[in-house]
Amino acid sequence: MKNEFTLGIEEEYMVVDPVTRELTSHDQKIVEAAQKIHKDQVKAEMHQAVVEVGTGICTDTTQARKEISQLRYTVSQLAGEQGLRIGASGTHPFSHWEKQLITEHPRYSEIVNELQEAARSNLIFGLHVHVGFQSRELAVHIANQVRYFLPHVFALSTNSPFWESRNTGYKSFRTKIFDKFPRTGIPDIFNSIEDYDNYVKLLIKTNCIDNAKKIWWDIRVHPFFQTIEFRICDCPMLIDETMALTALFQSLCAKLYQLRLRNMSFINYSRALINENKWRAARYGIDGNLIDFGKEMEVNCRNLILELLDFVDDVVDDLGCREDINYVHKMLANGTGADRQLAVFEQTGSLESVVDFITNQTLIGAKQ
Repeated sequence: MKNEFTLGIEEEYMVVDPVTRELTSHDQKIVEAAQKIHKDQVKAEMHQAVVEVGTGICTDTTQARKEISQLRYTVSQLAGEQGLRIGASGTHPFSHWEKQLITEHPRYSEIVNELQEAARSNLIFGLHVHVGFQSRELAVHIANQVRYFLPHVFALSTNSPFWESRNTGYKSFRTKIFDKFPRTGIPDIFNSIEDYDNYVKLLIKTNCIDNAKKIWWDIRVHPFFQTIEFRICDCPMLIDETMALTALFQSLCAKLYQLRLRNMSFINYSRALINENKWRAARYGIDGNLIDFGKEMEVNCRNLILELLDFVDDVVDDLGCREDINYVHKMLANGTGADRQLAVFEQTGSLESVVDFITNQTLIGAKQ
């Protein structure tokens, strides 16, 4: 089964000055050096203090883990040669976006020109997970149903409690920053791939967008690849966390596909209802309650995540991701990245110590 649901992972890292702990421009030197090793698997982002990495097409989480570990290691080593460090977090705890340089590139200039401060202030770091499908028709069907589970997985990924030196009170403030962009958040239901493609064509025809990559939803049928792209998560601090979230997304897709083969399907809930759970996940992480819309009642988020693990359990071994998905139990026990950042700040009173914690955790398990 795993060959049917191939994987690709993209992570965005912050580039940090180890002395000031501030975000810093690396003049794309890290990217240029990394591309000599990993070619186009390492890319610049809109802000010069960001490095993006992406795996190739992976058959399973074991291969994806190996690639993401190598990418974290390479980027870290090359950053070290420039006297810099990398960190994996949804936001930087205290750096201000006004001080950060924009990468010179026509695409970024165009986005900044159109979106103005919403683009300039979009100094955030995410995780994108691609799951491959046999057809775009199948992908849009699964994407409709899997939307319901996005807040559950997002809650596990929360890793951005601080913004510009403030404890925001959110476990993921990154998502609130990104809300300023158009065409973000939970998408509507699309009845068919033609329905989705017609929506894209209308936006292009009316000069809302020039291509479908400017649709930045939390989940989308990718405009160019035969994948569903999950975009809702903060960039996780630990490789183990990235792989657990990846395994969850892959397992959900496989489970919903298995139901379809049996002429069964999960309920398609409305965007408005799913947004209630997304907000709760952003605010409270795994420590709050989400709404079980079937029961029409609040349920402890941790219990819902355990139910989610039970729901996908019968496809996990076929996918070969049992070890990775089991790490979810450790995430529930140890807290999310946001919980751990907040604990360090409570112990030290120092946001610089939080940055040190992030950069140290980022390299656990990273290797050539």
